[in-house]
Amino acid sequence: MKIYNKYIAAIALSLVLTSCKAPMATVIKDEVKENVPQNFNQEDQGDANNNSGTTPWRQFFTDPNLVTLIETSLKNNQELMITLQEIEIAKSGVLAKKGKLTPTVTAGIGAGLKKAGRYTSEGAGDATTEIEPGKEMPDPLGNFEGGLMANWEIDIWKKLRTEKEAAVAHYLSTVEGKNFVLSNLIEEVADNYYELLALDNQLDIIQQYIKLQQKALEISKIQKEAAATTELAVKKFEAELAKSKATEYTIRQEITEKENQINALCGRYPQPIVRTKEDFMTTIPQTVYTGIPSQLLANRPDIKQAELELKSSKLDVEAARKEFYPSLEISATLGLEAFKPSYLVKMPESIAYNLAGELAGPLINKSAIKANFQTADARQIQALYEYDKTILNAYLDVANLMSKVKNIDQYYQLKAQETKSLEQSIDIANQLFRNSRADYLEVLLNQRDALDAKMELVEAKEKQLSTVVDIYKSLGGGWK
Repeated sequence: MKIYNKYIAAIALSLVLTSCKAPMATVIKDEVKENVPQNFNQEDQGDANNNSGTTPWRQFFTDPNLVTLIETSLKNNQELMITLQEIEIAKSGVLAKKGKLTPTVTAGIGAGLKKAGRYTSEGAGDATTEIEPGKEMPDPLGNFEGGLMANWEIDIWKKLRTEKEAAVAHYLSTVEGKNFVLSNLIEEVADNYYELLALDNQLDIIQQYIKLQQKALEISKIQKEAAATTELAVKKFEAELAKSKATEYTIRQEITEKENQINALCGRYPQPIVRTKEDFMTTIPQTVYTGIPSQLLANRPDIKQAELELKSSKLDVEAARKEFYPSLEISATLGLEAFKPSYLVKMPESIAYNLAGELAGPLINKSAIKANFQTADARQIQALYEYDKTILNAYLDVANLMSKVKNIDQYYQLKAQETKSLEQSIDIANQLFRNSRADYLEVLLNQRDALDAKMELVEAKEKQLSTVVDIYKSLGGGWK
């Protein structure tokens, strides 16, 4: 009993010595999360009950052709498929950590042959031992065995449970990562779709401009024959017509590339993109409600992903710290063992078992454990900075886009006024040119200004629609 108490005292002493030397993790205050502003700017006081980020994407996008493209991309996009496999990898990691909490049981059989030296204690003992009356121990001695073996690390410090919790947090972060990919994918498909419609409308404008240039060229030729103008005017109109035709082919190439970009997002080979371009310029952008900044923490999947990665890294530090503590392992075997196969069935003589417990902890040369802990601690700090950066960028994204929505609306209105005025000036300049009251330069300049204004008006409409899509994504919309 006294010997037993000495063992208990020695074990307790080792536990105290090793646990006292375990380092502490670095603690950093998360000021970015704690100081999230109450609103996005002083002019707009957000309404927590109205937040477009919670609107399902099928309700937010009303163009049936765009909805079909988004559905196709969600089924076939390769980047999304890669992300789904990352989730499966993380799920397997959880199962692996969970498996460490339960005993490991294996079954096996074995055979061997051994000859001990005659002038050894083992050899001398075997030589004077009879396995049965009148039958000496075989020399060499065979060994045949089969049975079950079990090993189990007792989670006395909850280190294994902590590792499992870290794996679960990482798994959940990959799920949020998938949601962020969904949100980005929907935004990208919608932006490219609107850019494609804008190119379609610009192609129509340049084709109309080409017809206008052809008429201007015919008029300049007639006036040259009537000596009302010179060959220089004819050449200028011919050059302008050639320039416009070259621009048409540039736009056609951009349309092809944009279609293929959308097809790539949909995970398919090139094919025509079904769309209706006629209603593009009359499309009214969706009204977006921003809610309040604190809702970004719950709505944006990239913020939730960073938060879960931070949680996982903190748990990794805790698990690494517990590596300094002793570990308790229990091993056991149960089976049959004999020097001849025929003796294996003779029971209980052939039954063999073993049960052992081991409590061991690091005492000297703990550099590897310290390095692992320091690495985990540094990654925890890194994850915190990443989380803070994600929150800050999310807030700035929404604030910038809110301002952009207002300014692009004003820009569009002014461009519409400019386009209307220049269209009227074209008719006036052409009439004056026919009556020889204006020269060709005035006509050319008016036509060029009108073309540029129309092109910019189409771009403004595309920016209007894309900005609304971008702010919808920035609020955390698109993945639900």
